[in-house]
Amino acid sequence: MNSFELTSFVISALILLAIVVSKLSFRFGIPTLLLFLILGMLAGSDGIGKIEFVDYSLAQSLGVVALCYILFAGGMETEWKQIKPILREGLFLSTVGVIITALTMSVFSYYFLGLDFIESLLLGSVVSSTDAASVFSLLRTSGIGLRKKVQSILELESGSNDPLAVILTITLIGLTFVSTFNYIEILSFVFFQIVIGSVLGLLFAKVYIEFINRINLEYDGLYTVIFLASGIFIYSTITLLKGNGFLGVYLAGLYLGNHAFIHKKSITRFMDGIGWLMQIVMFLSLGLLVFPSQLKEILIPGLLFSFFLIFIARPLGVFISLALFPVTWRERMFISWVGLRGAAPIILATFPLTAGVENSSLIFNLVFFTVLTSLLIQGSSLKFMAKLFHVNEPLVRKTIYPFEFINRENSDAKLEEFIIPFGSPVEGMSIRELQMPEDALITIICRGENYISPSGQTRIEGGDVLLILVNGQNMKEVTACLQGKTQEV
Repeated sequence: MNSFELTSFVISALILLAIVVSKLSFRFGIPTLLLFLILGMLAGSDGIGKIEFVDYSLAQSLGVVALCYILFAGGMETEWKQIKPILREGLFLSTVGVIITALTMSVFSYYFLGLDFIESLLLGSVVSSTDAASVFSLLRTSGIGLRKKVQSILELESGSNDPLAVILTITLIGLTFVSTFNYIEILSFVFFQIVIGSVLGLLFAKVYIEFINRINLEYDGLYTVIFLASGIFIYSTITLLKGNGFLGVYLAGLYLGNHAFIHKKSITRFMDGIGWLMQIVMFLSLGLLVFPSQLKEILIPGLLFSFFLIFIARPLGVFISLALFPVTWRERMFISWVGLRGAAPIILATFPLTAGVENSSLIFNLVFFTVLTSLLIQGSSLKFMAKLFHVNEPLVRKTIYPFEFINRENSDAKLEEFIIPFGSPVEGMSIRELQMPEDALITIICRGENYISPSGQTRIEGGDVLLILVNGQNMKEVTACLQGKTQEV
């Protein structure tokens, strides 16, 4: 059989199997990404699949591309209005928290694992950040409802703390090959990586908004192709210009997700699918890369390292980082528990391997073991911990609409969403009694899982989501009608 067909069959079969296996996650509360990782290990050379895959450079490249799209898609689904109130908390966690975690783990590695000073710092840096793929996936698919503040802090931290971990890892790899180093050069390198990544990421996003709204393509499918190319284009361009591409692509996604552009809903759904595909490919390839037989050799040090990270280093970083902010101790404990490690640390652990750093195999195996432990212990207990620390709330699922309206910038008509709260003055009123402006049209009412095509006699109920085609100039008048204020006239 031709090797191309065989390779294609194996890859596609593993992806399809991973999707089927993911049903176990939703049914039994097992972290999806852990299943993907285990599936990759079972298919590997030490597992039943006997697939030989030892190309660390290829795995690193796949991981970088995948993480780029996961951050891009995650940023597009993050609402600015939710993270704006906790911006300082999230940024402190993604900087101060990363540094404290890295230093704490470095101390443990130096005294208990016998690594030298720079290697200890390197290992600490590799595991210092939480994983965006793991956090985004578990928080959005595990069926837990969390306080908005807590969830926003966790998502902002996980989306923005990888860049510093990458910078620290790359810097320390370089230091393992020199006897002396310049602190000013290191600090300037870190500074410019962050500044260039942030500025160019936001600049690219602004340009893309104008471009996507003005290009007027003949085929709608090409808009998704633009976004498919955009993630890696933004990352690679910023990286070539000596900035941090991961930070840039996350900020670009965040900006795009919070501004209007043509076909936004369909593109966001498409990017969400790409994000899932990247997670599957990344975790499967990283699972193939590891030799489970080697993990047995580091069982005791691996458990000690993992437990120290979960129960000491992560909480220490969280409590110190959030010491100046109005975050309760229960919220801090839960945030500490959701310090999930995933693909990002494993990808970073391939950097020392490809660079030829001494003890790089030990570092990789320790990191992989830590990721397995983190996903198994922390990932499987999120619901329990959310209830234990009283940060859980009823889960509010996003409303899915049966159609998409293209809001164009040069059009006065906009399709806007209005939610009728329970106990509202207009509850029980008919649409005719609302006395809406003549140029405001209620196109559809989303009531639970049902869609209602309204007439003048349709009565409003609490919890209804109204999609109204409205002239921008009458927005205040429409809002007033839905608050029952027209009855006062």
